[in-house]
Amino acid sequence: MKHVAILGGGSWGTALACLIGKRRRPVRLWVRRAALAQAINRDRRNAGYLPSCVLPQEVAATSDVKEALDGACCVFLVVPSHGLREVLRSAGPHFPERVPVVSATKGIENSTLMLVSEIVADSLADFDSRRLCVIGGPSFAREVANGVPTAICLAGLDPDPLDQVQRLLTSDRFRVYTSDDVVGVEVGGALKNVIAIAVGAADGLGFGHNSRAALITRGIAEITRLARHLGANPLTLAGLSGVGDLVLTCTGDLSRNRTLGYQLGRGRRLAELLANTSMVAEGVRTASSAHELASKNRVEMPIVTEVYEVLYEGKTPLAAVDALTHRASRPERDSHYPVRRL
Repeated sequence: MKHVAILGGGSWGTALACLIGKRRRPVRLWVRRAALAQAINRDRRNAGYLPSCVLPQEVAATSDVKEALDGACCVFLVVPSHGLREVLRSAGPHFPERVPVVSATKGIENSTLMLVSEIVADSLADFDSRRLCVIGGPSFAREVANGVPTAICLAGLDPDPLDQVQRLLTSDRFRVYTSDDVVGVEVGGALKNVIAIAVGAADGLGFGHNSRAALITRGIAEITRLARHLGANPLTLAGLSGVGDLVLTCTGDLSRNRTLGYQLGRGRRLAELLANTSMVAEGVRTASSAHELASKNRVEMPIVTEVYEVLYEGKTPLAAVDALTHRASRPERDSHYPVRRL
């Protein structure tokens, strides 16, 4: 049986390896450091990222990207967005042809403002974008690895790779819905991290559930506005990869982005928070690229703007809240959504 290659041995890559391995499919999990690969194979755990998960014997870790990719029937990309291009450049010569490539990476590249699907197409020579699928939806890595019932959305342009990956991942505790809206799923997955920082900061300031609900609701309005401008179907953002992922990331205690925002609201400094963790809070980098992308396309995103100013311009979280609450009054519904009058 051909193996599944997973590039990226963080918590999400490890959880996917555990999920697929439990279905008796061979998995090769690529990690950067040889010492980490040896420790995972010896202890059957990735102690630094997901220590609670005991990896099935079907999972083998390696630091050799060629070994991970050679003969793979499917490739998962699960590295942070800021390191994805570098990994693709080194892995490109070894990529198997005509197999599904699944992006589980969330973010927008700072230097180019590209979505992950665009980075993949730009980095791999002669890459057929119809092979690419993207994962979105409410799915904490630890809960997936522990078998907690989970539902996600898988988007792609070609039904055949979608069907292959859906069958590969689906289990009695992991349900996979499909979509053809790659942009919508990607934008929802990237931007929810920025809104989660805002919600966490509001929680850290001691505000209540009213504030949290307002930020989540207006946050999905901003995400939908940008996604629609980039060509997505607005209804995608009402699903698992939009509202579903946003609610989880904004309210769950396992959310790195919400936790970072909470600490900012409590008065901690960003540099200190980033220096004391090996985990990646994608929302920090995405706030910069989302702010620039919105400005470039003249899309109004006030919550994203305030998060950007807190992270990069020294504004306090309380001043950001004041800026949001003192904005001019306006209708709730955006004018470009038609309303049927009875």
